Amino acid sequence: MHSLQPARLKPGVTLENLPGPRPSDLAVADGAATAADAAHLVRGKALVFWDPKVPGKKLDAIDTDQITPAADCVSESLETLDERWKAGSFRYLMPDFRARVHAGHTFLIAGDRFAIGSSREMSPAGLKGVAEEKGLTMVVVCGNNMGDIFRRNSFNLGLHVVQSPEAVADAQDGDAFTFDPGTRQLVNETRGRTYDPVPLTAKEDEIRRSGGIFAMGRREFREATARVPAIVWPDAETARTLTTSEQILWAHRVDKTAEVKPGATLRIYADLLPASDGTAPFAIHTFNQITGGQSIWPRQIAVANDHFVFTGVESDDKQTSIGRQFAAMHGIERPYYATPGDGIFHFYFPEQGLVYPGMMIPGADSHSRAYGAYGAIGIGVGSTTLGFGWSTGHIYTTVAKPRRVTFRGRLQPWVTGKDLVLELLRRWGAKQSQGMSVEFVDAEQQLPIAYRNTICNMMAEAESWNGIFAPDDITYAWFEAKGMSGLPYPRIAPGADVKWEIDEELVLSDVRPMIAKPFSPGNAFPAEDVAQERITFDKAMIGSCTNGGYDDLLSAALVLKAARAAGRTKAVTEFVIFPGSGGVKTQIERPDARLGGESIADVFRSVGGGIRESWCGPCFGQGPDALKAGQRAITSFNRNWTNRMGLGGEGFLASPSVVAASAMLGYMAPPSALGLEWQAEAFAV
Repeated sequence: MHSLQPARLKPGVTLENLPGPRPSDLAVADGAATAADAAHLVRGKALVFWDPKVPGKKLDAIDTDQITPAADCVSESLETLDERWKAGSFRYLMPDFRARVHAGHTFLIAGDRFAIGSSREMSPAGLKGVAEEKGLTMVVVCGNNMGDIFRRNSFNLGLHVVQSPEAVADAQDGDAFTFDPGTRQLVNETRGRTYDPVPLTAKEDEIRRSGGIFAMGRREFREATARVPAIVWPDAETARTLTTSEQILWAHRVDKTAEVKPGATLRIYADLLPASDGTAPFAIHTFNQITGGQSIWPRQIAVANDHFVFTGVESDDKQTSIGRQFAAMHGIERPYYATPGDGIFHFYFPEQGLVYPGMMIPGADSHSRAYGAYGAIGIGVGSTTLGFGWSTGHIYTTVAKPRRVTFRGRLQPWVTGKDLVLELLRRWGAKQSQGMSVEFVDAEQQLPIAYRNTICNMMAEAESWNGIFAPDDITYAWFEAKGMSGLPYPRIAPGADVKWEIDEELVLSDVRPMIAKPFSPGNAFPAEDVAQERITFDKAMIGSCTNGGYDDLLSAALVLKAARAAGRTKAVTEFVIFPGSGGVKTQIERPDARLGGESIADVFRSVGGGIRESWCGPCFGQGPDALKAGQRAITSFNRNWTNRMGLGGEGFLASPSVVAASAMLGYMAPPSALGLEWQAEAFAV
């Protein structure tokens, strides 16, 4: 079983001869560079992103897929890391973006919830690089609730980000702006207005002023290498006021006297620091910049090849080779290095015993929140934060406000974790979770790990810091079934005296099977209502890190088996399945008693379904199954934003059972539309 370990020096390396900070790193730490920055105002003109549907309104909810399309999230070598990122910046949302920035429009103005979504650090790095090509400095100005991962990535890289709803409201294209890096004061000279943006915490401002994450890492590297990690859990009295997430943070503090409260930025030990082939290159670059590349073995590292594999594209192969060469150099092997087909890392790493309750897991993928299903903190971070963690064993994170959602009542027919989270996102609306730490309570103890995985995973779409179920009997039964007993961390639960920022209840008797229409997971409607519209589609796709587990696929196969018995024997449209891991792909080939001795895979094939490799491809518009312009799909994926599943395609979201029923009907509908009558013993998982 995986465990937290101290740093390991490479042969011939001692603490005394470890790389240390550079003179420029120390100058920044002493404040010299800060003073110079304060004396230099950043000047430029406004470049406004307007909402095409609402004249005069700035565009809200610009996600990182629109900032850097997936096909441009590629690095062919460590020497050309950001070339594709710069070229792809706003490729489809604003095709002339690069030219406009080069012409001096360097103050990017957008509405609320800017840069939500993926952890892709290619986005801030690309934006910063586009301006620097012409010796310019970019400043991002947006309204409320900026994407937290993008915001932190920007601090790491030295991209100026400012939240000021007032400045956004006043700005017009071409307005002359100045920004003072020292005070963070923003001035619209054209309008004669001065703005003091949303303040940073003291530690966030220190990180911003410190010269970026490379400089900070080099300053902390030697001390962090000498330090032996210590995980100390709070006593019963202290735990009474702490959420499950806060207790994990409390135990994992590097500085044991630091107060754990919302708004505090802490150094936190990481139990596991996983990357994908897409995010690994920039993390490797960061590790090399901090450690010199050959002084220590990367700490708590795990890498899965699940994003840019099976495409047949040469540049994707070059990107994957960067991580492969790094793994070979440092002796990183299975289960810490997953080769193409081993699986999507949110399924693969828990299967391999690398995830368990009480862990702190910052992952360079926004859907790392999925680890909350296992009673761990999973958060999305950027590649530079990950590389910093590989170097020091810890990361910086800011404690989020706590929010509790209690699931009460009994699940209704055909309702799964996917339906619960879609209904939750629908209810939360445009504000979503407001960046809070969301703790879920399964009051009736009826939600299996597969459902919890879906709910926690999609807290990325809810724009939360994390989502977590406190480990309970269902959690520990899952680990026992996997042969993993004697887990090292204690059983924890939220304290009785926690002061929740928001405390809400979702009554399960109110929830029906749901379908989310484009272009938001929160744009969800009861599947029975959608069925009345007879919406047809080109493809039905089941899988992804959200719904690619054995139980997810079993729920779909049970519907297909019943549909066959009712006389529907073939899927009406193209139907493809992506198991969450290689292990799941093997498992679905085995007979299952609930399917009368057939395997899940055989049931899928019997209706014309195709079993694909385990990877993320079409979920983010990559590979041969990605949507083409004008195509529509119903999927069990997690995001259906503009161009997410393929340029010009439309994605709808639903549970595996709804996708399976729709594939047999040829239009989007729940299993009841097949004439199937719910029987828990026949269909529940």
